[in-house]
Amino acid sequence: MRLFLISYDLARSLRNKHAIATAIMNLSQAWARPLETTWYVRTNASEDDIQAELAGLLDAEDGLIVQAVSEAALLVNTSLRWFRRRRPVAEALGSILAFPVNAPSAIAQPELQLAQAG
Repeated sequence: MRLFLISYDLARSLRNKHAIATAIMNLSQAWARPLETTWYVRTNASEDDIQAELAGLLDAEDGLIVQAVSEAALLVNTSLRWFRRRRPVAEALGSILAFPVNAPSAIAQPELQLAQAG
């Protein structure tokens, strides 16, 4: 897996904001969001794959950066906390259902390690 920095600038800040965040989280099993429109994503996808996935959510005036990066980073007034994509409850539980069905909204998963800032 490679590590990518994804950053975007939306000309109309509210348009597609949630859709872009959702699309970025769906790119991989692990991501971090140190700033509002800046993400780190671990994925097997290429830069072109990532751009193609997000392009339909961007207007002609919007900006996008997709860049492969190393693990080293200097963070000021922010932190880098990694998250894992949540699996749907049905997938996590398999075919076993208890009645009444009061399944939690997400199965707890261990968090990924925090990044070390240099």
